[in-house]
Amino acid sequence: MDHAQHNRLVSFIWGIADDVLRDVYQRGKYRDCILPMVVIRRLDVVLGPTKAAVLAMHRQLDAAGVANQSAKLREVAGQAFYNASPFRLDDIPRRDSPQRLKADFERYLDGFSPNVQQILKYFKFRNQIPTLVEAGILGALIDKFLDPDINLSSSPVLDADGRERLPALDNHGMSTVFEELLRRFNEENNEEAGEHFTPRDVVGLMSELIFAPIADRIESSTYLVLDDACGTGGMLTVAEDRLLGLARAQGKQVSIRLYGQEVNPETYAITTADLLLKGEGEQADQIVLGSTLSSDAFRGQRFDFMLANPPYGKSWKTDLERLGGKTELQDPRFIIEHAGDADYSLVTRSSDGQLMFLANKLAKMVDDTPLGSRIAEVHNGSSLFTGDAGSGESNIRRWAIENDWLEAIVALPLSLFYNTGIATYIWVLSNRKAEHRRGRVQLIDATGWSRPLRKNLGKKGCELGPQDITRVIETYQAFTDGAESKVFPNRAFGYWKVRVERPLRLRSRFTRAAVEALRYAGGDEEWRRTLYARFGADLYDDWPKVRDQVEAALIGEAADSADADEDAESAGTNRRPAVPEPRRKRLLDPKTWARDRELLRAVRKLHEAMGDDLYPDHNLFRDRLDAAIARLGIKLGAADKKRLIAALSWRDEEAPPVIKTLYKPGRAVADPLHGLYVVETGAPGAARPAIVEYEPDPELRDTEQVPFLEETAPGEWADCSIKTFFQREVLPHCPDAWLDGPATRIGYEISFTRYFYRPKALRTLAEIRADIEAEERRTVGLLGDILIDTDDDEART
Repeated sequence: MDHAQHNRLVSFIWGIADDVLRDVYQRGKYRDCILPMVVIRRLDVVLGPTKAAVLAMHRQLDAAGVANQSAKLREVAGQAFYNASPFRLDDIPRRDSPQRLKADFERYLDGFSPNVQQILKYFKFRNQIPTLVEAGILGALIDKFLDPDINLSSSPVLDADGRERLPALDNHGMSTVFEELLRRFNEENNEEAGEHFTPRDVVGLMSELIFAPIADRIESSTYLVLDDACGTGGMLTVAEDRLLGLARAQGKQVSIRLYGQEVNPETYAITTADLLLKGEGEQADQIVLGSTLSSDAFRGQRFDFMLANPPYGKSWKTDLERLGGKTELQDPRFIIEHAGDADYSLVTRSSDGQLMFLANKLAKMVDDTPLGSRIAEVHNGSSLFTGDAGSGESNIRRWAIENDWLEAIVALPLSLFYNTGIATYIWVLSNRKAEHRRGRVQLIDATGWSRPLRKNLGKKGCELGPQDITRVIETYQAFTDGAESKVFPNRAFGYWKVRVERPLRLRSRFTRAAVEALRYAGGDEEWRRTLYARFGADLYDDWPKVRDQVEAALIGEAADSADADEDAESAGTNRRPAVPEPRRKRLLDPKTWARDRELLRAVRKLHEAMGDDLYPDHNLFRDRLDAAIARLGIKLGAADKKRLIAALSWRDEEAPPVIKTLYKPGRAVADPLHGLYVVETGAPGAARPAIVEYEPDPELRDTEQVPFLEETAPGEWADCSIKTFFQREVLPHCPDAWLDGPATRIGYEISFTRYFYRPKALRTLAEIRADIEAEERRTVGLLGDILIDTDDDEART
């Protein structure tokens, strides 16, 4: 079929919607009827030549009592599907009543094979039949698809003289018509277009990135292709066509098996219908409905080529819960062994699961063939850098890069997709990198390579033309540094995230105010102060007496009565909200009040023993406090002691560091980089060196990213160590800082903006001066005119 005939057929079918469905369906819902009817009519005409034989075999099998007739009827039909009803579609419209029409049409649909039944189920086409019958347009809709001026058959329509009146529509042509209709309907419903439909130009580029680099290595063999977020199946069909074309060009015979998984029932139906219409019924059986993340349809299988445009910025919380949540998840695709970690987690934030699809593909790579596996996947910008070191996102990037699987990332032009104008990127991965690519990653900035559309399609304002796709592939294959291409060592994207600690420095002193504040140490200080002001010492000494009043205060002050609110308003008081149940339970627990009382009594004794002296060195204060506690026989738990010290101490950057641990001789080795310092201890004249570890101050805690490599010159890299970085970047500013070694994490991120940033040149002073002078010349005389007009107005008045 030539291009003109193709366009005529598409336009005719497109026009059916306006002719028949207008005023009954909203424009965005036309597809609910048109797409399944296209499928039904195509299947009907394809099955026409064998219809009589299928019915005869059906009667024969019924008479023999054979229940499972599917395989035999498919064989007789010569297709992967059949229809065993007594009708053909052109029998249906000629009915004398709407109900008879409805009944016969449903009987006709019921005669299709189970795989077609499944398509109709997920199209939800049977749900449309009552609406079509009620509106009286079911017969008209069927009649339109039986119009003699269109041919959906695989055989040509001949005129009376035996000449071809309408060309045949082969499987490829039928698929092209169906996909064009799908594209138009998606454009009519722009909110959904990008969710399930990747623009054909993007799919074409992805296919080239997968196949072009290995075109001369394709052998006569069977290749398995997977799209685990297949939407309407466009990527699979384009990939199949491209691989077949390359194989033919090399004189090879290849068998291609397509696999896909899709979570949306309607788009799943579209994919399977498209494959059936292409005559690939077996391929349609390999498309599975369900969530890739929580219900892997191809567990244990491996694939030669994988590509997808997974949903980005979309929550996968439901899938995560089905997998057992982050703590219980044990799926071997997402909990793996890497870098000596047997529980290396690839689980990302539940708010965005796009990189989980990449992890799924990496787990399905073939590792026992010369070509291995090749992957192309579309992501938004967050996949490049979102996620802290040790997070699922960073771990996926690390896993891919440290295994040397990441070949390239291509930055696409903005406004390339139907429902988003944000930055998007194609990741290209392979576990069989070419020798010259090993150990390196190529970044390609193709953001400026596109051509504008004459009219926007949703948010899609440009497209990749053939020359743009060729330019990307040529840049990829050149593998050189330039303005739009940069090549980096794998380790250039890695870093250590280190925790920088500084010592806690405190001064301490007993004060009456600080001691008395400890009566509220049990928590909810504001409420305890309020209750103490109202009930006094009875809270501690006679709890049963005030218990009911305390409870009334905690819940009664939020009374629901309008009168109470008005009384409070007239009295000028602010009504307090009721205390939440968990906090109220603690405030009504007499043990908390008794504990505060005992703590207060103990601290008062300590205050009396130690006095009001200021201790510039908290270490001395702590030693004397411990001695006083022992001397007075006071029993003080660790939590209460911590509350006491917090109440009596404050930070002072001039104070000596607080010692956390003083190591006995031989128990530790000095390591200032990691917080183990040599100090002199003991009395003057008898001091001896010792190793101490200081208490870190949480308020001064900070982190630094230490790159694995540093660029010493354009294209030249040198190893960077944590020690060198710390001594150069941290110690000059914070001489008392140290590293918390066990807290160090490894992360990977890729910053396209930094690598391809091109600052805009500032205007010269001469250019600025010229603009100012031109503006002065343009406005000369304006002020005089304004003053003259003002003088004339005053004269007239």
